[in-house]
Parts: sequence; structure tokens; C-alpha cells
Amino acid sequence: MPLPQILSGTTRLPVVGAPLFIVSHPRLTIAQCKAGVVGAFPSLNARPQAQLDEWLAEITEALADHDRKHPDRPAAPFAVNQIVHKSNTRLEQDLMLCVKYKVPIVISSLGAVPEVNAAIHSYGGIVLHDVINNRHANSAIRKGADGLIAVAAGAGGHAGTLSPFALIQEIRAWFDGPLLLSGAIATGDAILAAQAMGADMAYIGSPFIATHEARASDAYKEMIVDSNAADIVYSNYFTGIHGNYLKASIRAAGMDPDGLPEADPSKMDFGAAADGAKAWKDIWGCGQGIGAIREVSTVAHLVDRWESEYDAARARLGLALPSGLNAPKEFSTSRN
Repeated sequence: MPLPQILSGTTRLPVVGAPLFIVSHPRLTIAQCKAGVVGAFPSLNARPQAQLDEWLAEITEALADHDRKHPDRPAAPFAVNQIVHKSNTRLEQDLMLCVKYKVPIVISSLGAVPEVNAAIHSYGGIVLHDVINNRHANSAIRKGADGLIAVAAGAGGHAGTLSPFALIQEIRAWFDGPLLLSGAIATGDAILAAQAMGADMAYIGSPFIATHEARASDAYKEMIVDSNAADIVYSNYFTGIHGNYLKASIRAAGMDPDGLPEADPSKMDFGAAADGAKAWKDIWGCGQGIGAIREVSTVAHLVDRWESEYDAARARLGLALPSGLNAPKEFSTSRN
């Protein structure tokens, strides 16, 4: 099944920037879209709730202005992440604003709800739902999601435990629609590898934290630059759902990253998390792919590097593989 035009025809690289809790805001989202990859932010990052209207207006106007000035290289579309969980008391209001601004892509998390999908479909938008296993994937598609984000082991923030090979092959056994892969992707080579496994696009978060445009502290950015996969801990202590975090940030908060207790998943509250709980604000989420991040740079520089690495990987594999396997960048957007 071909990817929707909004994904396949408007991006420079097959990449969606993952919405980063607290960190993503209009400056980062706009920079991602202008660089040619899908930019995204969680609606809960806009606080108070009325600020979401301002953010959506700012992003929409900035991208439209970019396209008027640069018709030869239009911006990629943007996405808004909606947390579909009972603790998110803003969902209905935020969803109404997505409809008002005709947000091109909505990323739904922590719950698949047909009414959310129907609202986005009412104006032609698409919904991508993030999942950590095949059962959740089936449920999301049955309830009307257009595509899936397979959140595999090693992804930053809330993440699953399955190998990307296992998760992608199980989903592709029955689903031929839009499929993105998340989990330790931080180079152009890894973007191509995601496509080779059967995903259409890569879903990348942690590298964007270490950019000048990200709303993260300098200490957070430098900790990413200085860390490797061994510096990540997987725990549900902070939000009730397992996720990956920087060990050094846990130590800085006075806790032992290797001795964290288990949390009660029923106590998860995204409203409290955004308003000052330890998770995200002081305990910093991050994925296992950060060993490839060795400097704080602009979004444009980061995407330029990925494109160079992606093209080099294609050329390298093209020399070794039989004729016909050296396909163009869009090779995964058509699936028979």
C-alpha cells in the first residue's frame, strides 16, 4: 500500500521527529519541518491550555510563509501528539484545536480511541498510533488509525522491550499500511536500516534534544553528548510506564539508577508530570542511540548529516547487493 502523499511526497528524508515531552515547542517543530522532516510536539507541552491555539497558529503561519518564499523546497508537514489516557483532561479541547487548524498528522499515544481518529479524518488528516507490541497494533488499526509507530527496545522515553526485527516482522505479517520505527535511530545508516526491515519511515527523538532549537537545558544537551547506551536505564518508577532515562540525571536527583523500585501503573498522571513532577523535568528521557550524538548542533546541520550518511549507506550497499536492490529514497513508499 502506498504511503499517504502527506508522508511520502513532502519529506526530504523518511523521518518523523518524535514529539518530546516538555522539550518540543514551535521553534523546534518549525526547524524540523523547514529542514525537510516531519516536526512534532505533544499538545500537553503548551501550557496553559490556551497556549496551544497560539502554537498552532505560529507553526501554521511560519510553514506557509516558508513555502511562499521557497516554493522549490517546501516544508514538511507537522504533527501533534495527543495523549489518549484518562489522566489527560485536556484531550477534547486539544482535539478541537487540531480540527480548527487542520493539523496534517496526529500521533496518538496510550490509548486507541475511534472518536479521536474520526475527528482527524473529518478534514483529511491522518492518525499514527504508537505501539509496543503486535496486540496493541491490531487494536489501533481496528479502531481506525491510519498507520503505526512501532516503538521498539532502546527508544527514548516510554518504550517497549521487543527487538525492532521482531516487532516489525510481526506487524508486517498482516499490515501493509504506513509503519514507522522508533528505537535507537540516530544516523542516516539507521534510517535506511529501518526501511530495509520493512518500516516506511524512521521515528527519531533523542538526537533532536541535543539541538539549539530544542527547549532543553544546556546540561541536558551536554549530558546526551557525553553519554552512551550504557548510560541509559529502563524503569517505570517515574510515570508508571516503563521508559528509558539518563542515569546521570537520576543520580543528580539523589537516586540510585540501579536500584529504582517498581511503580504502580494506575498512578500515572500526565497532568502532574507536566506541572513539575520529577519525570521529564528533572529525570531526562533518552534513547540508547545517543552514542552517535557527539555535538550540540542546529536541526538543519543534523538533518544534513543524516542525508549524507543515508546516501552513503545506499551507495555502499548498492555496490554489494544484486542489481535491483539499490532503490531510490522512496523505495519503501510502495508496497505490493
